[in-house]
Amino acid sequence: MFGLFRKKPFFPEADQELIVAAIRKAEKRTSGEVRVFVESRCRFMDAVDRAAEVFYNLEMDETEDHNGVLVYVALKDHQLAVFGDKGIHEKVGMEFWNREIGNMIGRFNKEDYAQGIADCIKDIGEVLHLHFPYDNDTDKNELPDEIVFGK
Repeated sequence: MFGLFRKKPFFPEADQELIVAAIRKAEKRTSGEVRVFVESRCRFMDAVDRAAEVFYNLEMDETEDHNGVLVYVALKDHQLAVFGDKGIHEKVGMEFWNREIGNMIGRFNKEDYAQGIADCIKDIGEVLHLHFPYDNDTDKNELPDEIVFGK
């Protein structure tokens, strides 16, 4: 009986495509790297701690300019964080990351999750472009663009 019902995925295919397209568009203008990690539960009380763990597990700290940024979302625990490597964090600081979290929360409260993430990625792309502009001769895509889904 239970096999007749299919659980609806959190992000429909169109939403996943919106998020990945936002990553690719942002990265076309910068040497920086953006990744999105989504899981059900945050294993830590503080989402920033979990985001840092994921960031290092995904080896995002190994980008040449230390300008990788992770957008972290724990769906069931209603937690999120944006974690930037030292190269970009030194340029924008906590105020920028906190503002992006606030903007995402505003979208999430309207159940507009994919657009909230995509808007955040767009803003991250803008600051990455400002501080780490794309160089056609030397830049390469150092990390995959797809959304990473945890447990």
